[in-house]
Amino acid sequence: MTGHVSADHIRARFSDALSAMYRQEVPLYADLIAIVEEVNAATLAADAGLRDALTSSGEIARLGAERHGAIRVGTAEELDGLRRVFAAMGMVPVGYYDLTVAGVPVHSTAFRPIDEEALRTCPFRVFTSLLRLDLIGDPDLRDAATAILAARRILSTRALVLADQAAAAGGLDEAEAAEFVSEVLETFRWHAQALVDAETYQRLLASHRLIADIVSFKGPHINHLTPRTLDIDAAQAAMLARGMQAKAVIEGPPPRKVPILLRQTSFNALSETIRFAGDQADPAGAHTARFGEIEQRGLALTRKGRALYDALLAQARDEAGAQDEGYAARLTQAFAAFPDDLAQLAREGLGFFRYALTPAGEAAAGSGGAEGQFEDWIAQGLVQPIPMTYEDFLPVSAAGIFQSNLGGEEQRVYAGNASQAVFEAALGAPIADPFALYEAQEARARAAVTAALGGAVTA
Repeated sequence: MTGHVSADHIRARFSDALSAMYRQEVPLYADLIAIVEEVNAATLAADAGLRDALTSSGEIARLGAERHGAIRVGTAEELDGLRRVFAAMGMVPVGYYDLTVAGVPVHSTAFRPIDEEALRTCPFRVFTSLLRLDLIGDPDLRDAATAILAARRILSTRALVLADQAAAAGGLDEAEAAEFVSEVLETFRWHAQALVDAETYQRLLASHRLIADIVSFKGPHINHLTPRTLDIDAAQAAMLARGMQAKAVIEGPPPRKVPILLRQTSFNALSETIRFAGDQADPAGAHTARFGEIEQRGLALTRKGRALYDALLAQARDEAGAQDEGYAARLTQAFAAFPDDLAQLAREGLGFFRYALTPAGEAAAGSGGAEGQFEDWIAQGLVQPIPMTYEDFLPVSAAGIFQSNLGGEEQRVYAGNASQAVFEAALGAPIADPFALYEAQEARARAAVTAALGGAVTA
């Protein structure tokens, strides 16, 4: 047997294969990629400071390949199988997202790499949602959906065998990795043949469009694949200029000098022809689910920063939600209370940072260390704070994207149904706390700098 290829290699290979497949299935995705490439090139050309910062942090090297996918599954067995598959790609479940807060009957996690080098190599993520069957109000429809889902298998036997082999043996060889990627890719492929007849489809659709999308088909076709832009407002304008039906509102925080967390926009979901079970005539139905999304990532916020963000977002949304014409103005007004300066964000403990020695810091380290505490070294120009990129998602933003592509208006009928314990039981594993990951990463960076400048000094 040849040596194992790395999980990073398998993840990058799968990400590239998925992108190529999605280009063929949804040609507008190729247009999105072109827009993002143009906007990113223009942004970097116009802002040397940003270009230098992204280069020094390693962010620029991953920019062109960065994307996340999103899928939806119906059962604990399906979710557990995907966990095993993603583990072979070096991806673990991070974060719990309750989308019922915005009327979407799912809860979710994001499978992603967590090691810093793995993120630099290939930061591919898959936002994965599990249907809340308990939220289907009609008991007959709930029983029908349960039976339909129980009868399908979204992953091939070979894909699961290879995933389990990777776990047991510590990896796959090159031939096995290629076979694994090919097998798993089929799970994400679009199938126009529905598993249900037209009447059942309409009943599922009437319950919720997302329920129809999850239950009616052979598997969890990828419903969007999202590239990363450095200027989402410019990307949104470019989408509109090309005639795309873009969202009216960009989800997430308003435009800022220092981007924080995650901003997302999309073009409206496509209407795609489908054939219902038992239909012998020409395709007689249409399904709306898959769409194109773009995202801009900013500074990861601490627990304190996130509490402030959530409070300001709630203030902006108030009783009118986020669909009215005044929302953008309310959002900007509310977020005037959120500091928009890197030094202040670091000083007030609102964001997570990596730290590196400056040339002056390296000279001080070489001459025996430096006096003072950690914050003094930053003020003296010995240590440089480097913003840590937010690698995760926002439940309200995700739900807003879903709603805009599955019927438009916000729904709140499911509000207050978070259940991480139920989700983890279905997953078959605990979910990593994203805050803990960022905190550990920052602590390691601070410890390394402290050791270099004088390990006995209080940091």
